[in-house]
Amino acid sequence: MSEPYDSRFTLPSVDDAPSTEAGVILMGLDAERLLAGVGLARIADEPGLVALAVDQARHDALNLDTGALIEAGITRWRAVRPLIEAGPEMTTAGSLRKEWEQATARVTATVAGLGPASVACLAACWLRREDVDKFAEPGRTPEKGSARDVLSRIFAD
Repeated sequence: MSEPYDSRFTLPSVDDAPSTEAGVILMGLDAERLLAGVGLARIADEPGLVALAVDQARHDALNLDTGALIEAGITRWRAVRPLIEAGPEMTTAGSLRKEWEQATARVTATVAGLGPASVACLAACWLRREDVDKFAEPGRTPEKGSARDVLSRIFAD
């Protein structure tokens, strides 16, 4: 009888995309860092938002501290989570890399106009949604000077 397959020390498949390996790393981040990534990706994915953010920073009206990025990420997550949840049903893959592929497919199928950074961060949030949802609860009080004050003008849809 052969021993069960132990995958703890296997190398990534040579056929996996680099974005899959990045996704495996993202899935290991805590909810706070994932949401900060969603907030920053929102800027980086859209040139118009980058221009607005640079203009706001130039006039000392924007401070991209971690708290502001987290609040921007929470705002974005709350807006797109229902769309992702309503997406196509996918079976549980049992492999982190397969789960990642399915999550990125689900995000791109349900949220239009995303760049690669937003797809990656939102897919990681989707896979870690229990932790992310707890961190992004609606009753959570935003930090003073955070996204609700400044970044909300930039991130308004």
